[in-house]
Amino acid sequence: MQLRDLLAHPGLGLRLLHAGGDPDALDRPVRWVYTTDLIDPARYLSGGELVISGLVWRREPGDSERFVAAVADAGAAALAAGEAVFHGIPEDLVDACRRHGLPLLAVPEEVSFAAVTEVVVGALTAARGDRLALTLGRQRRLLSAVAGGLGLDELAAEVSAATGVAIRVLSATGRAVVAGPSPLGDADLDAAVRTFLTADRLPAVVPGARRSVFPVGPASEERITSWFVAADGDCTTWDTEVGDTVGELVAITALDRARRGEGLRIAREIAEGAIELIAAGAAQRPEVAVRLRQAGLDADAPLVIAVAGFESPERVQAARSVLVDAVTHVGPPTVGVHEGLAVALMPAGPADTPADAVLDAALRRLAPGLRPDRLTVGVSRPAPIEALSGALQEARHARELAARRPGPVHVVTGAEVTSHVALLAAVPDEVRRAFAVRVLEPVLDYDARTGAGLRETLEAFLDCSGSWSRAAQRLHLHVNTVRYRIGRVEELTGRDLSQLADRVDVYLALRSL
Repeated sequence: MQLRDLLAHPGLGLRLLHAGGDPDALDRPVRWVYTTDLIDPARYLSGGELVISGLVWRREPGDSERFVAAVADAGAAALAAGEAVFHGIPEDLVDACRRHGLPLLAVPEEVSFAAVTEVVVGALTAARGDRLALTLGRQRRLLSAVAGGLGLDELAAEVSAATGVAIRVLSATGRAVVAGPSPLGDADLDAAVRTFLTADRLPAVVPGARRSVFPVGPASEERITSWFVAADGDCTTWDTEVGDTVGELVAITALDRARRGEGLRIAREIAEGAIELIAAGAAQRPEVAVRLRQAGLDADAPLVIAVAGFESPERVQAARSVLVDAVTHVGPPTVGVHEGLAVALMPAGPADTPADAVLDAALRRLAPGLRPDRLTVGVSRPAPIEALSGALQEARHARELAARRPGPVHVVTGAEVTSHVALLAAVPDEVRRAFAVRVLEPVLDYDARTGAGLRETLEAFLDCSGSWSRAAQRLHLHVNTVRYRIGRVEELTGRDLSQLADRVDVYLALRSL
């Protein structure tokens, strides 16, 4: 309802005393009506109200300034002042409304405030009913389109055509779930993601860009694992129809995302089965290839393994969700959880856009939303299926390197790993395990029979660079016990651990298990 509608109502006889100096004052919408005789009613106003007052608060001319200032500052649409108390409207009230740009209407003595309120409330209720009917009709049409098989991209295109607003659906890593009329450039994409991740409240307008971002899904979900709708234009200036239509698309997008999430649960079970076998050194078993193909991967092509985790171990599921989103930039999201870390298998990608580079660019977009926690990721080099166990070790070692580097998100690739891990990762799994068994099988069998702890002592001895005292201190043993156990290892393996060549053989065998 507008002020001009109220003035035109034949049963009220309202008169406009002052339009507030605004030529469009009569077009102001009235959001609600509030009757008061308080001299400062600002705390009860939220903007857009028609304030009705009998002026009982006025004791002297200066009171008009105080009352009008409070009403105008609260954003009221207009003041309707009753003539009954003063048999007219005091001039000081008219002057105060003129100073503060507040439209002033006179309510005749014979007209009750209840009658004015009834007209306003009736008009607003009817308008809301019309809007509700329109909204329900639009929702039915949108949901019917979805039920009829219309995809989210087609639905977004229909809404864009109806509203004139270009719409895209994006993930927190910048993945285009719905690309819209054209892909965003890197700078615009980064700005939209940054606003979504860091805005105090959503929806929000991207600084320096005519674009608004809306969250998809529950407010309790972490933004780094969520989707958002990016709509061209400043949502604070949209009319109600456009805002409601975009809002309904956001709600349907949330339903679509939940539906896709059900499919990802099945993919996760398949992925974790394959990862368990790979971690156990059984990547060459036929069921691994079967599981990879079920997940949508080409088991005959080189694959890359990524391992991700936050500093806070309890956030492993968030790490998995982030990795699922990032891996989808490359191929099917074959991602699971193993030993407290998120693990993904993905295609190696073409030479000009390898998987590790794509993954790195996607994950770095999350940086503004990660503080104070840190995300560290290790990515292996491409490996055939028979060498995936080594690739997993390489990815784990790469993540350990990433954890030592500063910054909210850091990705280290297998190419940066220059230790023995890189060498072992290039060796087929069955060759590595055969070498390890050939060197250490007597030690492992002896431990299995006696529980002597020879392997544990051997690992500590080598990690301490052959220092008897430091190994004893780490294991909380007497130094003579360490000497005895290492001597027993030498007897069982036929290796002299004082010799560099034999020590290297045993060390590599341990790392190959």
